[in-house]
Amino acid sequence: MTPLRQAIAAATARLAAAGVASPRIDAELLAAHAAGVERGRLMFLDDPGERFEQAFDDLVAARSRRIPLQHLLGTALVAARSRRIPLQHLLGTAPFGPLTLEVGPGVFIPRPETEALLEWACARELPDNPVIVDLCTGSGALALGLAANWPDARVLAVENSPTALDFARRNAAGTRVEVLDADVTAPGLLPELDAGVDLLVSNPPYIPEAAELEPEVAQHDPAAALFGGADGMSVIRPIVALAARWLRDGATCAVEHDDTTSGLSVEAFTSDGHFTEVTARRDLAGRPRFVAATRIGRS
Repeated sequence: MTPLRQAIAAATARLAAAGVASPRIDAELLAAHAAGVERGRLMFLDDPGERFEQAFDDLVAARSRRIPLQHLLGTALVAARSRRIPLQHLLGTAPFGPLTLEVGPGVFIPRPETEALLEWACARELPDNPVIVDLCTGSGALALGLAANWPDARVLAVENSPTALDFARRNAAGTRVEVLDADVTAPGLLPELDAGVDLLVSNPPYIPEAAELEPEVAQHDPAAALFGGADGMSVIRPIVALAARWLRDGATCAVEHDDTTSGLSVEAFTSDGHFTEVTARRDLAGRPRFVAATRIGRS
């Protein structure tokens, strides 16, 4: 076994002992990052360089336990100590469908589970030059995925966290996505969009406040992007009302929710009275993931 493979094997064991869910994958991705190569090139790497060993050890330590991070985060000089720093924060990027997004402290890390919502949305039939809205966009993941699928669309990405807005704008640079600073729970938001939106999606804060979370989530994702009140519905309900106002007749929307609140999310759409074809949908793991609905035609 080469020294590099030995280092990766040792890191895998260390991460597994720390409770990391995918220790081998994380070890290889961190090794590739420390060596400055893509993960697929690791097996061809004879000499990762003289600085590799210390850099890799620091990254594995940050992923597995409490350590100071000022030397890992460059000019940010973050001195806080944290448990199980998310892999995406250490790499500075997160994959989402066909995209690679910049992420870091202060912005919600897009999850693979949300790709089910993106796949559903990309299968919709939309008119030419559609108007698409992504509420609570975070890093811009859904908005950018939909813009890539519909290059002729006007895509609006709405967010109110200053840090998330900064990441979304950086990720959207060079695209047609418009990033807007707005609170989706504000009454009367953007009336110029009334009855003018062809597709609306959202991955809002939806976790009930009492839920127990993994350290990567609880300590590193911003609370404002996670929690949706006592029942997880404090942002979803205003989004349903906003969708009823903004969507064209016959247009569709989809909102992600917590595993435990699929029924409440369906009820929010059905009780609003402006939607039909309200459907609870599951992700690839079979978990309840989002609710889709169609705007009833206005009389």
